[in-house]
Amino acid sequence: MNTRIRKQIERRKRRIARRLDRDDNRGCSRPIMTAANIHYEIADRTQATAAGGIGAIHLLVRKLGLDEAINRGLGVLKINLPYHDSDHVLNIAYNLLAGGECLEHLELRRHDAAYLDVLGARRIPDPTTAGDFCRRFDAERIDRLQQIFNATRWKVWRQQPAAFFEEARIDADGTMVETTGERKEGMEINYKGQWGYHPLVVSLANTGEPLFVVNRPGNRPSHEQAAGYLDRAIELCRQGGFRKILLRGDTDFTQTGELDRWDEDGVKFVFGIDATEKLNGLAADLPLEAWQTLVRRVRHPRKTQPRSRRPNVKQQIVEARQFEDIRTVREHVAEFRYQPGKCQKTYRVVVVWKDLEVYRGQKMLFDKPRCFFYISNVEEKPAAEIVFTANDRCEQENLLGVQKDDVRSLTAPLDNLCSNGAYMVMAMLAWSLKAWSALLLPESGRWQAKHCEEKRKLLRMEFSTFRQALVNIPAQILRTGRKIVSRLLAWNPWQHVFFRLLERLDRPLRC
Repeated sequence: MNTRIRKQIERRKRRIARRLDRDDNRGCSRPIMTAANIHYEIADRTQATAAGGIGAIHLLVRKLGLDEAINRGLGVLKINLPYHDSDHVLNIAYNLLAGGECLEHLELRRHDAAYLDVLGARRIPDPTTAGDFCRRFDAERIDRLQQIFNATRWKVWRQQPAAFFEEARIDADGTMVETTGERKEGMEINYKGQWGYHPLVVSLANTGEPLFVVNRPGNRPSHEQAAGYLDRAIELCRQGGFRKILLRGDTDFTQTGELDRWDEDGVKFVFGIDATEKLNGLAADLPLEAWQTLVRRVRHPRKTQPRSRRPNVKQQIVEARQFEDIRTVREHVAEFRYQPGKCQKTYRVVVVWKDLEVYRGQKMLFDKPRCFFYISNVEEKPAAEIVFTANDRCEQENLLGVQKDDVRSLTAPLDNLCSNGAYMVMAMLAWSLKAWSALLLPESGRWQAKHCEEKRKLLRMEFSTFRQALVNIPAQILRTGRKIVSRLLAWNPWQHVFFRLLERLDRPLRC
């Protein structure tokens, strides 16, 4: 990092540290917030934007050659007047990174002169034009766009250390995108009475990147088209350099007709499998010595002395109102061999026996044991680790929740199946850009341990936190004859990481 910039960051850090000093209690005889004589004016010469970090994201895109790849390979627009394909695709992703939540918020971006200046744009597409661009997509063009994203993804993966390529954990899941619209072509109603679409998302659990997104009507089963896209994800990760592949999914993704083929191809898998009468019978016939107590992992070990826990208010209400309450007493794990009907081989089935007790109020009514099954060809791990590996797939459910509520990519703002699918793919680019920003951070040097931890935190960071830390940085924008200068106006604890990313973008990528 530039010495002058490092000193400026340290100086701002010291200033804010003095203001946050807990031992300095001067002026506490009155409220802390005392401002009263506040006036607003409009600056005549200075241009500033709240999304000062968007320029760094655009530098990342240019460094990876994503904009050129989109213009070269997508081919949606026949005449580039005034916009190119990359302008539309990046416009949607940048809108979400800059704080927008829907297409209508593009109107705010295109009226922000400093935002346009930092991107070197005279103007950007308005919401209506962006929607029209999405409606030009069909299934083939959506697939072509995802291939362009994945080709760019390889460039980022090549910058990673050797340990990164040990194993690719690929997750698949479907999620319901509800809509109150009545004229959206392709929408359907599911078994819960929800109207909308049911996209399939295949993601890389190592980094949280969505590899493939395919939009489907709302009444389609979760596993539909999953085998084909899992095959494509396997090929993508192998070509990207991963040495091992692990597939994970819930009971809807067991894909018993594909297990033999994946096993012969050297692909490992851990899927949930429905608790059929036959599997329950096999579990009941196991001898007692086959069962072991399942001890759950401690996810967040305490680093300080444990404190007394506050009363469980929810549990108190459940007991006071005599609600039915199912409690887990203990869990046991065992395993046996099983050959599904569509398979020619036997596979390892791990069963978790949950001892459940049903209460009403504080009175226990009866025991209610229940079994959960997982089918796998991973032989080297103990049964408990298979269970934990399957449970870790919940990270993808968190990813889908973030895409819906935080990124706002899993929405249906347009009028048909393909246009909404195209919007989902372009909007999820915002999340991929966040992941790529973290993956490109260098880890070597004197402070390697610290840099590795910062990289990990940035990769796992919530999207809204990332947006506030690295994108929504107030900045003054200065345009000179040969360069665009973004002069940051505020400090935050992630600013040194921001400048380390900029330094990395100045250096050549590993081929």
